[in-house]
Amino acid sequence: MNATHIGAIDIGGTKIAAIVAGPEGPLARVTRPTVKSGPVRALPDQAIALMDDACAQAGVDPAAVKIAGIASCGPFVREQGFLGLSTPNLCGGHTAAVDLPNDWDVIPLEQVLRERFDKLVIENDCVAALAAERTFGALQGENDCVYVTWSTGIGFGLCVDGHILHGKHGNAGHAGHMLMSEQTDALCGCGNRGDLEGLISGRNVGRRLNTSTSELFRAARDGDEQARETAAEAAQWFGRALYNLTAALDTRRFAVGGSVWLHHGDWLAPIVLEEIERRFPALTSGVSVTTAALGSLVADIGALSLIIPEEWIAPWQTTQPWQKLVS
Repeated sequence: MNATHIGAIDIGGTKIAAIVAGPEGPLARVTRPTVKSGPVRALPDQAIALMDDACAQAGVDPAAVKIAGIASCGPFVREQGFLGLSTPNLCGGHTAAVDLPNDWDVIPLEQVLRERFDKLVIENDCVAALAAERTFGALQGENDCVYVTWSTGIGFGLCVDGHILHGKHGNAGHAGHMLMSEQTDALCGCGNRGDLEGLISGRNVGRRLNTSTSELFRAARDGDEQARETAAEAAQWFGRALYNLTAALDTRRFAVGGSVWLHHGDWLAPIVLEEIERRFPALTSGVSVTTAALGSLVADIGALSLIIPEEWIAPWQTTQPWQKLVS
């Protein structure tokens, strides 16, 4: 399908962003806090409304945008042939958390979006981010690499021998739910206790000191001893998870994004690297950890990367037109 304009939607636990783009690059981007209440189709309806808002800002007829790439938090399930979203960070039916005032179990993501778009590619946001970093960012030319986000949740996009891994429902990379500890107070929204996300995600780690995660890491950076100890322990858990993936996949390079890393990776990186490098040199020698080059836009550009026409790629690599979106 030939396209003069394409759309991209990034669905996260905190915000949704919609972008409309043409051959010259992104034309408009609209963001809103992710809806977490209302009918079960409220979230995909919000995504469609945001895409139409982006079209209006760009002066593009919404009817011209019939192709969309979707980068979404997961995991996914398949119902009646469509991908549905069943994430503990949004679906109140999975948890009694007060910040999720809904009874959603599975959000009908693909089914609703197909009412608006003729062509649709849906991937986990970390898989989309991996595609973006391999196309435009820090992982260009890498065949054995991993994209990692450390943010509201913990997620991974995995590439081995040049092949991006997907799995039976597109959930490959949900290594944030690998079990790391039997610590009973580290409860993840998925129901696991002691998995990586339960231990260190932006939604959980601050609870250790009865504060927000942003305040915890800010205090740690400022030298608060208790906060520093908690943050360093989180970085150790993160580093051990990267070691586990190194051992399992024989990977060469990690690109890390997400709000926690983008704000604090400069001083957390040595702790993380030590956890990798001090184990089994035959597997870990030469493994590197770098910050994702596309920064806070990595999932947005990832969603575009899923459906970008091939002839647009080389010009975008040269001009980096997404930079106009950085405020």
